[in-house]
Amino acid sequence: METKVIEKNGVSTAVVWSDVVLIKDTQSALDLMMTIKYETDCTNIALNKEAIVNDFFVLSTGMAGEILQKFMNYGIRFAIYGDFSGYTSKALHDFIYESNNGHDFCFVAAEDEAVDWLCR
Repeated sequence: METKVIEKNGVSTAVVWSDVVLIKDTQSALDLMMTIKYETDCTNIALNKEAIVNDFFVLSTGMAGEILQKFMNYGIRFAIYGDFSGYTSKALHDFIYESNNGHDFCFVAAEDEAVDWLCR
């Protein structure tokens, strides 16, 4: 896992990249969230898609909703960056669209887009 802090528009964002799955369930998401907040003092976190278990992107598991609710409860804004084109679920595409029009979390293609969204 690599973590760097990027400052833009007076806002700090912790950008995390990992080639192994870091978020496997709600507890691992909470552990990651608290570790990053403690180590960087950032309330904005961007994470690459590959670091999240695929079940997160299957909305019928309820995992995405449960995890994202935890981020909201702790005041953490969260961006997931990567290629989402391989997912064919209309429900997931609708969820991504609605999330990206909200304030708390988003799904974008690249790290710089995640930072831009979180620092707007």
